[in-house]
Amino acid sequence: MVLKDILSISGQPGLFKFIAQGKNAIVVEHLETKKRSSAFGSAKVSSLEEISVFTENEDMPLGKVFDLIYEKEDGGPAIDHKSEPEKLKTWFETVVPEYDRERVYNSDIKKIVQWYNILHSLNLLEPDKPEEKEAEPEKEPGSGEKASKAVKEKKPAAKKPAAKKSAPKKSPAKKKPSGKAKAD
Repeated sequence: MVLKDILSISGQPGLFKFIAQGKNAIVVEHLETKKRSSAFGSAKVSSLEEISVFTENEDMPLGKVFDLIYEKEDGGPAIDHKSEPEKLKTWFETVVPEYDRERVYNSDIKKIVQWYNILHSLNLLEPDKPEEKEAEPEKEPGSGEKASKAVKEKKPAAKKPAAKKSAPKKSPAKKKPSGKAKAD
């Protein structure tokens, strides 16, 4: 799941997609309404990729939490974010049993569930799958591919043939006026 370009803006409901960088602001598009707007430097903008959940051991990235919810719900939507706080806590405990109960608040759980459901409704949730690597024979260091890369790097870039430059045309010599005035 790619969360890099999906943003949360403090004080504004919903999620946004990064569109472009402006001089004093970034241009964003609301994921649900598709309306574009600017987020200025004074707004607290966070990429979902940078957000993590406090756990007892080390913090868990939000993408991994979304993957766990996706697995628990069999690819379906999560519990409603407007559910009672105790019900949300119990549900979240089944998803991330090791979350830090002192530092993760009800409001945090609500946001996570709401964001998950928004992304799910827009079909933007695809769990991270381990990349399948094709079976390649292992190469010994210093042979084959590495050696050819070294040769390629040392080879100078081909130069374009220089356009023929013609010598600058000389204009007829002009005599500089001397400081003496001619008397006639």
